[in-house]
Amino acid sequence: MVSRDSIRRNLGNCLDDTSFLGIAGKQQGKVRDRYDLGDRIMLITTDRQSAFDRVLASIPFKGAVLNQVSGFWFDNTGGIVKNQVISIPDPNITIAKKCKVFPIEFVVRNYLTGSTDTSAWTQYAGGAREICGNLLPDGMVKNQKFMRPILTPTTKAEAHDESISASEVVRRGIIEKETWSRLEAIVFMLFEHGTKVADRNGLILVDTKYELGLDDKGEILLIDEVHTPDSSRYWLKESYGERFAKGMEPENIDKEFLRLWFRDHCDPYKDAVLPPAPPELVIELAARYIRLYEMITGKPFQVRETMPVKERMTRNLKKAGIL
Repeated sequence: MVSRDSIRRNLGNCLDDTSFLGIAGKQQGKVRDRYDLGDRIMLITTDRQSAFDRVLASIPFKGAVLNQVSGFWFDNTGGIVKNQVISIPDPNITIAKKCKVFPIEFVVRNYLTGSTDTSAWTQYAGGAREICGNLLPDGMVKNQKFMRPILTPTTKAEAHDESISASEVVRRGIIEKETWSRLEAIVFMLFEHGTKVADRNGLILVDTKYELGLDDKGEILLIDEVHTPDSSRYWLKESYGERFAKGMEPENIDKEFLRLWFRDHCDPYKDAVLPPAPPELVIELAARYIRLYEMITGKPFQVRETMPVKERMTRNLKKAGIL
């Protein structure tokens, strides 16, 4: 178990940039850095914490948590669909097969919830009864479970993702009908499996997103990340029923408190420079990520917490013959 004292000691030992590796061709995302290794790709999950379309802070062990949560799910969903993972040579690193990515994010939801303008609950509360082709009954309330999970696809776009129905995906020729049917079946099986595992470990898998691609042989692969705290919403199972009956928000273990701190102390959309996140909030968020890892996987989180993360990564990549 990584303690809060250990998190505090590692506040300055975060992976915020991967340029030190000296590998050309880095593609930097908000959290992940991607390197083309020729016949493979290297995906490095950093400790960057993003919100408001910018980086707010670096959170000790966050990247290791996310990468290893995905590794856990990739390991135990192989019976449903193959995946792109070749190896995980370091807690923050996945070596993966190249593939042709389907230009759709497969968002599966099992509860009517959310607070953003595009969330299912906001749309429903505004009068919508059809969401991405899914017909919802009148009389539902916030955080209520659907009769069955629904799929609300979104297109991948540089500017803004667009919600779309399954029929529209096929009609536009984005994905042909037979392939779409196979992909749809896969994501619902993945969600059912994730729901069962989360339930055993005291969690409710509320919603999540999947990404899929095709390898050079035309086989469907599960890619990117799976059921992580960043790609999924989790609630605490034990208190959900009572809190829902009382009209209270479900208990969760998420990063919203850090977003709220920045919103209260600056304008994160307009200010050129943001104030540094308070250490106690960073420690709290790191502890939440670690707790979620342990609840999701049912295993203790383990990492070499006394070694500088960049030194550890360099050693492991040399051992794997990548550096």
